[in-house]
Amino acid sequence: MNETPEKPAAAKKAVAKKATAKKAATKKAAATKATTKKATAAKTTTAKKTAAKKTAANKTAPAKKTTAKKTVAKKTAAKKTTAKKTAPAKKAPARKAESRAAMVRRAHQINDGLAELYPYAHPELDFSNPFELLVATVLSAQTTDLRVNQTTPRLFAVCPTPEDMAAMPPEELEELIRPTGFFRAKSKALLGLSAALRDRFDGEVPGRLEDLVTLPGVGRKTANVVLGNAFGVPGITVDTHFGRLARRFGWTTEQDAEKVEADVAAIFPESEWTMLSHRVVFHGRRVCHSRKPACGACAIAPLCPSYGEGETDPEKARKLLKYELGGQPGQRLKPPPDYPGQPAPPLAPPAAAS
Repeated sequence: MNETPEKPAAAKKAVAKKATAKKAATKKAAATKATTKKATAAKTTTAKKTAAKKTAANKTAPAKKTTAKKTVAKKTAAKKTTAKKTAPAKKAPARKAESRAAMVRRAHQINDGLAELYPYAHPELDFSNPFELLVATVLSAQTTDLRVNQTTPRLFAVCPTPEDMAAMPPEELEELIRPTGFFRAKSKALLGLSAALRDRFDGEVPGRLEDLVTLPGVGRKTANVVLGNAFGVPGITVDTHFGRLARRFGWTTEQDAEKVEADVAAIFPESEWTMLSHRVVFHGRRVCHSRKPACGACAIAPLCPSYGEGETDPEKARKLLKYELGGQPGQRLKPPPDYPGQPAPPLAPPAAAS
């Protein structure tokens, strides 16, 4: 009788234990599910963040590539611009090597061609005696023959002789020659050479090179101009035009005027020196300019080793011709009778003060 009621108590306890175990298992399962859900959510969040980062990176990458491309493009453009700026000037056409004999033969052919082109070549300074030519040549430094020719009529009207010029007050002489530029230095030279002619040569211009070069302001070039054109003594006048063309023609490689003169003198006979000088200077002023030669309108182009340095298109080249070849007045107010162009106009009088 006493054992019967104990059985239900044990059973109850067992049931209670089972219930507790189930509850614990249920709690564990719930906790596990919650943990799993949290882990899944965390993974999802991480995945989303990673995906977002990748998307952002993908979006940024093209921008970076575009920027990089632009930077490269800018650098390339800068290099091209630098290349353009630093690109060397066009080189003159390469000259073919030729023997001395071939060069001399070609030089004589050029002289013959220039003689046909300029049968009227002459000194482009107005003068009527050796003294006027000497003065005009001194004044022609750093200016044009035209400006000298426009200035000397008034000058020679006031002082036609060395004695007259030597007696001129410096200020008055400076004012008379002012249009030619560098008038103070030129006035000093003219006063000096006039006094020397008066005191040492009886007021006459000497006809020898060694005497002329002793005069103030008179160098070898000026002396050769006077000797060749006032005394008939052969001489080569090496001015900027002559020197430039002598180098382009391959007659010399020298820059010094006296060395150029010596090289050219060795090519041509003395009888040609004076007229050769006029022809070459004429061609340099009218066709074979310093900056842009009119190669396409040059009569001696087939003989020139420097052909192609200038404009080769015939129509464009013709527009570059100057003086009588370009239909413009020459440099002399009183040109020779056979000159085919127009005389130069006189110097315009100064405007009246208002």
